[in-house]
Amino acid sequence: MSTVADALQALTDLTPNREQVLADALEGLQSTPRRLPSKYFYDARGSQLFEQITRTPEYYPTRTELALLQNCLPDVARRVGPNAHVVELGSGSGRKTALLLAALQSPVAYTPIEISRAALLSSIERLAPALPQVQMLPVCADFTRPVQVPEPEQAASRRLLFFPGSTLGNFAEEEAVALLQAMRSTMGEDGLALVGIDLHKDTAMIEAAYNDAAGITAAFTLNLLERLNREIGADFDLQGFRHQARYSRERLRIETDLVSQHEQVVHVDGKPFHFATNEPIRVEYSHKYTDDSFDALLQRSGLQVAASWNAPHPAFGLRLLRAR
Repeated sequence: MSTVADALQALTDLTPNREQVLADALEGLQSTPRRLPSKYFYDARGSQLFEQITRTPEYYPTRTELALLQNCLPDVARRVGPNAHVVELGSGSGRKTALLLAALQSPVAYTPIEISRAALLSSIERLAPALPQVQMLPVCADFTRPVQVPEPEQAASRRLLFFPGSTLGNFAEEEAVALLQAMRSTMGEDGLALVGIDLHKDTAMIEAAYNDAAGITAAFTLNLLERLNREIGADFDLQGFRHQARYSRERLRIETDLVSQHEQVVHVDGKPFHFATNEPIRVEYSHKYTDDSFDALLQRSGLQVAASWNAPHPAFGLRLLRAR
């Protein structure tokens, strides 16, 4: 029987340190155009704000994917088979994970790889008591970097990588290909990956999801600057930047920026960065896919679709992937 204490004892902690965060921030702010990595949204407050975003009326992806997952899980479980080791990239709150683990046939272990230590521990504290037969092997790490997956005590028949939420869409094309290639390597020749993808649809619906009326998404985005102020000695004026999220139909993606409200100088670790009025910092992409655009990524990544399920409205998909 696996307990919360067992899971915490098994925790692999590779939380990005100050030097890593600083290096990433300096590299992004020195680039043209300026950018900051979206992975740093998820400190404790950022993770809480994102969970609030998923419950806003405008944010359709989470509730749509949850409903779709519930409908297709019996088929997923049949295709995966018994005794799987589930490895989740960016586990978040674990709401979808609980459904998956409960539906699978005797999963032997669960490894969430999550950059936010607070979100990781919170999800484990909820999942471990509900699933005592599943060994919990949490890893606090940036899953975009190579991570050694712990081996469970009981031999697994295969690995199932779980990557819901259309998080893949946060990566530009070359980054997405590299991540999918890494996933193929991690899951092995006999492994599978269950991936959520948001599909191209009406521009107004997409933009509303990233600009909720309550302003929670704006607070979530600006929290990135607050984190940098706290952790790496930056002096961003949070009132001096505004959240902006627009959908590019040409590039099939939401492009989220923090836009300078006026001419200003920001210091990061003592280094000055001059911002002009209306100058943006690109902080996130959220790509939306068509079958053709997603298949193009898979072809470059050595993966193929083993099974697919779609929610018709709002359009959202789940894809079970295997090696080519």
